[in-house]
Amino acid sequence: MSTETPRKPIEERLREAASHVEDDLRRVVTYLNDEVVPDIRRNGSEALRAASDELRKLAERVDEANRRTPPPPKA
Repeated sequence: MSTETPRKPIEERLREAASHVEDDLRRVVTYLNDEVVPDIRRNGSEALRAASDELRKLAERVDEANRRTPPPPKA
């Protein structure tokens, strides 16, 4: 006499797993729509300004490096 519980067929286990994944995905989408997207809309312009400042600083460093490095000799 075996004490093992009978195993579910693989198709049934896959259906259950897919159902759990779908539920989790719905929760993630709801979270993104309710929490993340509104915050991005509120703070998006600030993030763009910060990115713009960083790109300006990078451009200044590139310009400075180009001024310090002599051009390669022409062939």
